[in-house]
Amino acid sequence: MLRSSPSWIALALCSSILPAARAADPPCPSQNAAQTPAARAPALTPPARLPPDTPIEVASDKAVLGADGSATLQGNVEVTQGDRSIHAGEVEYSEAERSLRSAGHIDYSDPQLQVSGAGGSYSSQAGAAFHDAHFSLKQRAARGTAREMRLSPLGVLELSDVTFTTCPVNDNSWQLRARDIVLDTRSKVGTGRDARIDFKGVPIVYLPWVSFPLSSERKSGFLFPGIGNTSSGGLQLSVPYYWNIAPNADFTFQPMEYTRRGPDLGGDLRFLSAQQHGELDWNYLPHDGAFGAARERVRLLEVAELPRDVRLTVNAENVSDTHYFEDFSQGIEGASTAFVERRAALSYRSEHWRVDGEAQQYQTIDIANILPQDRPYARVPRLVTVADYSLGSTVMLRYGLDAEVVDFHRSIDLPDTNGWREDLMPRLLVDVTGPGYFVRPALAWRGTFYQLQSTLPGQIERRPERTLPIASFDTGLLFERESGSRNQRRLTLEPRILYLYVPYRDQSQLPVFDTALPDLNPVELFRTNRYVGADRVSDANQVSVGITSRLLDAGAGRQFLAATFGQTYYFTTPRVTLPFETPPTGQRSDFVAQLALSAFQNWGADIGVQWDPQRQRSERTQLNLQYRAAPDAVVNLGYRYQRFQSFPGLQGLQGFDQVEVSGTWPIRRSWNVFLREVYSVRDNTELERFLGFQYRSCCWRVRFGARRFVNSHQFRASQTGLWLQLELAGLAGVGSASDAFLTEEIRGYTPPDALNTRAPGALHNVW
Repeated sequence: MLRSSPSWIALALCSSILPAARAADPPCPSQNAAQTPAARAPALTPPARLPPDTPIEVASDKAVLGADGSATLQGNVEVTQGDRSIHAGEVEYSEAERSLRSAGHIDYSDPQLQVSGAGGSYSSQAGAAFHDAHFSLKQRAARGTAREMRLSPLGVLELSDVTFTTCPVNDNSWQLRARDIVLDTRSKVGTGRDARIDFKGVPIVYLPWVSFPLSSERKSGFLFPGIGNTSSGGLQLSVPYYWNIAPNADFTFQPMEYTRRGPDLGGDLRFLSAQQHGELDWNYLPHDGAFGAARERVRLLEVAELPRDVRLTVNAENVSDTHYFEDFSQGIEGASTAFVERRAALSYRSEHWRVDGEAQQYQTIDIANILPQDRPYARVPRLVTVADYSLGSTVMLRYGLDAEVVDFHRSIDLPDTNGWREDLMPRLLVDVTGPGYFVRPALAWRGTFYQLQSTLPGQIERRPERTLPIASFDTGLLFERESGSRNQRRLTLEPRILYLYVPYRDQSQLPVFDTALPDLNPVELFRTNRYVGADRVSDANQVSVGITSRLLDAGAGRQFLAATFGQTYYFTTPRVTLPFETPPTGQRSDFVAQLALSAFQNWGADIGVQWDPQRQRSERTQLNLQYRAAPDAVVNLGYRYQRFQSFPGLQGLQGFDQVEVSGTWPIRRSWNVFLREVYSVRDNTELERFLGFQYRSCCWRVRFGARRFVNSHQFRASQTGLWLQLELAGLAGVGSASDAFLTEEIRGYTPPDALNTRAPGALHNVW
């Protein structure tokens, strides 16, 4: 669910809201000296009812027997029945009732519970009762005290005047104090009345009724309320409710009140079955006081497997206005959203055929920088057919067909071109593959036909078309040798050559519906068209040459290093261009190189370069360097550069020159610091800065952070805020789920498994 800004100050409120969340065992020291592996299980297991004839075994230093079978046992009394045992100094035993009672200190133990009380009683049929008791749950890292305690034979624990915590012995960092608590191991839920939560001795929440889980399973209930503050929305209050509808369906309702904007009625519905899965989430503000109108966002994801190998996919999103993401995004990535997609598709798959029918449309968000004539077309409908057949084994003949029919439509208040496009490409390829080599000559014919409805002045042709042949010869080799002092490494050398011939066709009269020039990289060098989309097919008489070298683990095959270099050499300089595209010049393309380093003493690197040899300058550079000593000890350094240039329909020069530093690192025991900085070198502008720290105890965690980021496309506005989050193991997190935010901000960071946040968890397919 989309939430506002980074400036959450998450505090608990005095309210009658009951928290419901996932619970998990924190890595606390054992609370029982003889804790077994079963005591670390993730959920309480209800005890089995003992058969009535289960014998009771008694041992003591002294015993006084009565005529009716009763007995008074004194001195090191030990009573066992099945897997239950009692130790006391003196016990009164009744044979008729098969029960016992102790007026002094008594210790009780069963597979799930350890109790020490000032006195108590036990019966295999009625259960156990204790007063002034200290208890601990063997299958959960939890303990507490109670003035009165009753344990039913089926594992329902009723407590009065209770303290409850998941902290280890001698650590009462947080405690749940309640008049009454019931721990039901059958439903795996704990409930309390007249309760409050103390943190470091300070009451932070009062709850007339509270419910919390005794396992990691999801349960319905209110989550902790939270308050925060944003510069645009003002003070905000959230009271989320989680509804565990079924093991494969749930719903989170998250109303939020902004003092400057009004109420936001947000929700997130998830569902899963054997044949489909999906999610529907939304935000709705009936009236945004700061904006002056209603605002909303809705997103639907749906995948359904239909009969006869047919799949339905829906991915659609809509926002009420073009400033929505700027006001409610959580970072520069969301604020820079240019389009949102609405797409529905029916797909058929078989061994040799793929057929897709879809409807696709975009909502333009960045209307300030993208002119109407450069906004994407709707493709309703779009039909795609792909056929792929093969004959032979060693020498394989592959043949097939790629076909597409699309209706392009765009509604703008300017002269424009709409219409149908049909694109057909039958193809034939011979694949000769052997140890260390491959040879793949191929032929194809491509025909593209239009039926246009144009309002552009001077465009008379309504049915333009283009047909041309495509011939290619692709071949490569693979050389390997062992390396290292013990031949534990494998070094490869993989040269590849592609010759491509496509005759020139004048395509200046063809419209441009969905065709663009992609970024150049080693993959693009070996494609048969330097454009993406059917409106342009580049003429070619060229050779693309590339070489890749890898360093691998000879045993496991793990890659340590991969380096790729490549370039295209033109026998004839390409003449086909897009409107306003600068024609290629010279006899060779830009030089591209990629380097990937992984699994080398915690270091990783990813470097990509596109170099213009004629102008002796870089056109595009990307560098990502990472040191990852542990899941929560990560440092990243990044640099992204794309040469600034003007594009038709876009205001100003387009490109970027950015430096990014991010990381998280333990600075001392239990302390971590978080950092992220994104800086635009060309604009001399700080795009985002985030700094925070985290303190982790075995039963609680606190995070604090400050963040500032640009929330408009032209760096005109920014958002600043603070957030604070407290999590208590076994209850819910107080505040927003910031772990998800941190994993997005810091590449490679993995949250510690010590505590689980209040995330609903995974759905299970049991529909």
